[in-house]
Amino acid sequence: MSSSIWVKVVGFSAIERHSLNTLFRLSVRQTPAYCLWSPDAPAPPNVALIDLDCHEAEVELASPTFNPNLKIICVGASTHAKAWRSFQRPVDWNAMVQALDGLFASQSYIDVVTGLDSLDEQNVPPGVRVTLLVGLTHEQCLYLRARLSLAGLADVDEAATAEEASASVARRHYDVVIVSLELSDADPWALVQMFKAMLAPPQAVIVTTENPSWPVMERAEQAGCVGLLEIPFNPPQVMGLLQKV
Repeated sequence: MSSSIWVKVVGFSAIERHSLNTLFRLSVRQTPAYCLWSPDAPAPPNVALIDLDCHEAEVELASPTFNPNLKIICVGASTHAKAWRSFQRPVDWNAMVQALDGLFASQSYIDVVTGLDSLDEQNVPPGVRVTLLVGLTHEQCLYLRARLSLAGLADVDEAATAEEASASVARRHYDVVIVSLELSDADPWALVQMFKAMLAPPQAVIVTTENPSWPVMERAEQAGCVGLLEIPFNPPQVMGLLQKV
């Protein structure tokens, strides 16, 4: 079974688009398989191919909805400060595929291709970040899942209790963790401290609360949290904080 990598394509000529579409079709039976991303795709893009020689690229990169954490592969006479790879024209499509494979072909994919173990949940493709939600209600998780997806964080696990969170951490690494301060079965601050003290800690720990106050905000900062989210959620606050992770 192939794993799909969604590729957002910005710009390019009709001939180049044809080459890209051919590349995507040929990858269908390979691992990873590359798919052209569109707004109605079931997941956010994993990588963007951007033609810097067109005006569309300038608009895309300046858009407030552009995810700054998205890997960018640029094509054109110039490059971009945040480009992961850059290619000049005429494009070497074989080199392009090798660059994509280098970013997304993890050992777990190799295992699938060679007929070894199936994809393990502990093995996450490079470039894909994983989030854990701890102690939030079902409705709160649904809302955050939607916002996380818009921020390029579509792989999300949920843990209702600290015990479940500990079990989840034992199975896989998390890049972002969001902990409710209304957690019922343990001291949420102790759980935050546990995450921060791990050998491979999450890149970002965020806390949420229904009772925000200056002392709580100061404690979150002292604990090394990226920030604190107030409940009911404030959409601009949520998206602004997620852009930092």
